[in-house]
Amino acid sequence: MINLIMAAPDPIVLETDDRTPESALDSDEVRLTFEVHNLSIWYGDKRAIDSVTLNVPSNAVTSIIGPSGCGKSTFLRSLNRMHELVPGTRVDGSVLLLGENLYAPDVDPAIVRRRVGMVFQKSNPFPTMTIGENVTIGLKLNGVRDRKFLNERLEKSLRMAALWDEVKDDLHKAGTSLSGGQQQRLCIARALAVEPEVILMDEPCSALDPIATAKIEELIHELKKNYTIVIVTHNMQQAGRVSDYTAFFYLGRLIEFGPTSKIFSNPSDKQTEDYITGRFG
Repeated sequence: MINLIMAAPDPIVLETDDRTPESALDSDEVRLTFEVHNLSIWYGDKRAIDSVTLNVPSNAVTSIIGPSGCGKSTFLRSLNRMHELVPGTRVDGSVLLLGENLYAPDVDPAIVRRRVGMVFQKSNPFPTMTIGENVTIGLKLNGVRDRKFLNERLEKSLRMAALWDEVKDDLHKAGTSLSGGQQQRLCIARALAVEPEVILMDEPCSALDPIATAKIEELIHELKKNYTIVIVTHNMQQAGRVSDYTAFFYLGRLIEFGPTSKIFSNPSDKQTEDYITGRFG
């Protein structure tokens, strides 16, 4: 990975938005992908999420911000039930995806995870697979065997991940042969290949250099035309650049949610202002 020396980032400058968070999401023009109602999550006796109610707009980027250990990643994983992979997890409340309760007794978590794709903090291409195999593995595991279909979806997914032109002649090479930023875009292509309805990203740029980070952020901007995206980030500059809405979490609770322009320029809660301005966190 190339280490670059860069000038200090400019202050976050956003267009002003006079709408309140409530009016922004109650508008008939705003379609909702997720409706989270009074969600609490425990790991054993520890409550990680405390009575969170939050609506996530469709075809927009929603950033989840807050200090380490505040429940950001747990909340993100609750949107596709991946947190349930941790033993001793208990959930109270509901998460609706396009009106369907993801926690209803008859809902298969595996189906939920196909509908809600996820990109992790550390890029994780399968080391024994080629670039092409990494992208199509989800389809193959779901029983797709048509080679023409697989090749078409492979190219489409890599194009959507802005990676096709860089790897189209090297599809037979190992996925781990790519640079860190390319590996992360490969993982995004893998998530896109099964055509999810939502993409979750858990600090997708934290291990990347500034140039690779810029490419991922450009990709996020393009993807929101077709997908709802929820991203966890510690980087306030990044939240300001990529997101339409921002939710601030602290100690497992949702403190404030609204348009990113309002959260960063005129937050309603003193705790939000203190975090945004670097007084704590």
